[in-house]
Amino acid sequence: MGKTAEAIAEGVSIASAAARLAIRNRILVETIAHDEPFDVVAFAPFAHDTLTALAEEQEQAAALVKRQRKKAWGRFTDPDGTHDYRDRDMRNLRKRGRQYSGVAQALRRMADDPHVVRTLIEQSRDAAWGDVEANLQRRLRVEGMRPDLDPDYDRMRAARMQSIRLVDLPRLAAHKRHHDEAVTDAGSAAQAVTHAPRISGIDVSELDS
Repeated sequence: MGKTAEAIAEGVSIASAAARLAIRNRILVETIAHDEPFDVVAFAPFAHDTLTALAEEQEQAAALVKRQRKKAWGRFTDPDGTHDYRDRDMRNLRKRGRQYSGVAQALRRMADDPHVVRTLIEQSRDAAWGDVEANLQRRLRVEGMRPDLDPDYDRMRAARMQSIRLVDLPRLAAHKRHHDEAVTDAGSAAQAVTHAPRISGIDVSELDS
């Protein structure tokens, strides 16, 4: 299991990475999808809630381990599965419980520290911008690439042409066919109104609705 302090530090590191990922995604949604300006203060509540939710997960894990330890106490038979603990597992379960609780406490301290929250948001912003920058550079390379500079042009040309024949052209033909059918149906309807039948000597088209 390793030393408890080292395990707690590793757990906090993993949880912090998960928090940065969640905040990064939130920044991308708000600033790009919703066209909102970036403001550290605006994202502080979400960062706080994210850290608190991760802490609660660790607390729930610690509570589960505590129940498992109570159930395992005094049982010396062979286990039926991976999570079917016995008395000999008490030490490891107790250590895991301390680790979960330690991570939860550390995350709650982080959530209540404005400096830590701000740093986490700024790191998430940098990660979000890194994603945007990478996508822009990749798109510029694709759109600005000339056939004579693309080493994969000849190899991929056959695949692109096959995609045009098998996907794009049939789709275009189906679209044109549906468009023509709609035009034909509209013309038939107009002709039916123009040449409306006479009922008992009365031209139906002359009747007001």
